[in-house]
Amino acid sequence: MDPALIWILVGLLLLGAETILPGVFLLWIGIAAVGTGLMRLVVTPPFWMTVTVFIVLLAAGIAVALRLRRAEHPRPRVNTPDSGLVGRLGVLVEPGLAGPRVRVGDSDWSARLPRDVAESPAGTRVRVEGVDGTTLVVRPD
Repeated sequence: MDPALIWILVGLLLLGAETILPGVFLLWIGIAAVGTGLMRLVVTPPFWMTVTVFIVLLAAGIAVALRLRRAEHPRPRVNTPDSGLVGRLGVLVEPGLAGPRVRVGDSDWSARLPRDVAESPAGTRVRVEGVDGTTLVVRPD
């Protein structure tokens, strides 16, 4: 069997394996193998040149993959206290000795009020101005 066809067949098998076992690493090896096979169809270089072409194509594919990965948008921050809480309204639940607690949506949070309104009664509507760790910084609305 012609070596060019072997390169192309192996590359296609790797591309098929990528669809069964997704992980993106077989994709670049398969593309480099198909490219090497196509090059061998056009010219018949010595073995070392064939291996060099394969390595160069593989390196180029990895470089493209790394560049594409860097260009992705940052992932949204899920389940962090500041994800969507700033600006929301809540209710002061207990202005107790352990510190005030605020209910925002269906969750209770420890809160920090400004000194001038630290003695607000329970039931006071507050707006979240910021997040300090897991403590909400709130101000009466």
